[in-house]
Amino acid sequence: MAAVRATLPHPLLPNPSAWRPQFKPSPSHPRRGVTASAAPSPPSLTASLRLGDVIDAQQFDRQALNEIFEVAGEMEAVERGSPHGSRSRVLEGRLMATLFYEPSTRTRLSFEAAMRRLGGEVLTTENAREFSSAAKGETLEDTIRTIEGYSDIIVLRHFESGAARRAAATADIPVINAGDGPGQHPTQALLDVYTIKREIGRLDGIKVGLVGDLANGRTVHSLAYLIAKYQNIKIYFVSPDVVKMKDDIKEYLTSQGVEWEESSDLLEVASKCDVIYQTRIQKERFGERIDHYETARGKYIVDKKVLGVMPKHVVIMHPLPRLDEITVDVDSDPRAAYFRQAKNGLYIRMALLKLLLVGR
Repeated sequence: MAAVRATLPHPLLPNPSAWRPQFKPSPSHPRRGVTASAAPSPPSLTASLRLGDVIDAQQFDRQALNEIFEVAGEMEAVERGSPHGSRSRVLEGRLMATLFYEPSTRTRLSFEAAMRRLGGEVLTTENAREFSSAAKGETLEDTIRTIEGYSDIIVLRHFESGAARRAAATADIPVINAGDGPGQHPTQALLDVYTIKREIGRLDGIKVGLVGDLANGRTVHSLAYLIAKYQNIKIYFVSPDVVKMKDDIKEYLTSQGVEWEESSDLLEVASKCDVIYQTRIQKERFGERIDHYETARGKYIVDKKVLGVMPKHVVIMHPLPRLDEITVDVDSDPRAAYFRQAKNGLYIRMALLKLLLVGR
């Protein structure tokens, strides 16, 4: 949010009722920044996380992640109570705008469900690339300046990497990156790590196999950045040659002390890992290079043969949608966590909306 909130979260700030912010430019971002005035007492275990924008996975530290996951757990109870008449009103009177320039099912609907579960309302546009003023040539910045006049928070999906950061630099209300082209998808990474924690009970000391389109998959980019916050992590990259993980992410992992290895043998990796994170080959990212897409598609498939070499505690995840990269006969295996993973997206997004709009 331009000149009003910080892009990064501020873990362990005092409860909002105990302080009033004083706004001043941040040295690292001259148009943005928020500094809390002196609080009556130093931060404690009861202090509250306050978020600015949610733009990329690197912005979160472990302390912030722990609190987000704690709030997400609370949101499960809120969601369970909704059908029985105990609807939350924590975001009553607030409006969320979902601005999606690319197709979405889970991300858009889970954000809208999250807002409504908390008592808020939704303004939505689907396929904004075609059915908004973008089709007339309006810039993203002008669109954001307009929409912030109608809403309290913007959830943006865009086809260009870096679009969410541009939107956040323009807006004076919170912006959430719901996927920016082949760039990042930080809320997906948050729900992915939350799912891993719930499914196998720990985040330190795990081995993760990232499989499929690692060059264009924004979900695996964000997950790699986020899982690097934990200790003794090893990541295996399994992908066709034309969609290998990008060098900048591998360099980041190395700088964070994360061990990684590239492999062409899915069976071997599946036998070693705690998590297999499968992704589809994204045809829409190949443009006219259809020959590359056909080369990559179908090379790595999670099927009964892969299940046969996996330890019993392993979980299979997928950001969805899937095509044929996980066969449907895998769905009945208890290690198939991808639909539970999608459900967890509701709780994480409820938690983020609450933290962004009203704090803890």
